[in-house]
Amino acid sequence: MNSERQELDAPTKLVGFVVGIAFLFLAALFVGDKIGPDAQATAAASHTGHDAHDETAAPAAVPAGLQATQDGYTLSLDRSVTESGPEVPVAFTISGPDGAALIDYDVMHTEELHLIVVRRDLTDFQHVHPTRNASGTWSTALDLTRPGPYRLFADFTPAGGENITLGAELTVPGDYRPQPLSTPNVTSRVDGYDVTLAGAVTAGTNSTVSLTIEQDGREVTDLEPYLGAYGHLVALRADDLAYLHVHPEDGPPGPTVDFTVSAPTAGTYALYLDFQHGGVVHTAEFTIEVQEGQA
Repeated sequence: MNSERQELDAPTKLVGFVVGIAFLFLAALFVGDKIGPDAQATAAASHTGHDAHDETAAPAAVPAGLQATQDGYTLSLDRSVTESGPEVPVAFTISGPDGAALIDYDVMHTEELHLIVVRRDLTDFQHVHPTRNASGTWSTALDLTRPGPYRLFADFTPAGGENITLGAELTVPGDYRPQPLSTPNVTSRVDGYDVTLAGAVTAGTNSTVSLTIEQDGREVTDLEPYLGAYGHLVALRADDLAYLHVHPEDGPPGPTVDFTVSAPTAGTYALYLDFQHGGVVHTAEFTIEVQEGQA
């Protein structure tokens, strides 16, 4: 009787073993898909200037804007889902390591905090400067006319501290139809201005890009300061919207404005140049391919 039971149990155990292995395999695939390479991405070429290939260097940090919490600071939206509209009120706080709302900031590029907003498909770019009340709550109105997932980046420097960029998701319910990202381009036309980008960006190094601005075929040589410089450039990695720290270099008021760009990895990036002329801020948009750095 026992030998018959053992003969019956053997195939049952074998099936159970196979099912168990299959389950573990599928679970590993699921976890790998959720974590993905970008969740563990490095920023070896962030504004800290660390070498991506220096084996003695400390482990690189996650690129800016991918986390709502960093170094004890947390970005908290008053709501993560909101209605659509051309002027939707949005409020948020930045809490410090002590858990209290942060109220002391260093001024950076003429402002305490820069709020960058973009839809997940890298359209509807906005660069605004919210107002802060005495309790530390920031508020502004955003153009959220089109439905879809939006990414908000709060770029700030705590008083006496290091610059931090925190990110959070804001969803506008509705029929989200993502637009394909434009192919790489070195020219952009906006509001009657033609902007040309020159210079290649290599991952893991500080690269210089130059943007030349013309109006009606003539070089613009009387740009007006915007945020303490003659231009402000934001760069976002297309696959995960990692936010890059880009710094303008000193120079004349046009027609060319130079920037130092630090890209952590190769891939496709969207660039947004804000410049002011005639009392109006204009935004030129570009798509570039960042090349691999040399090992």
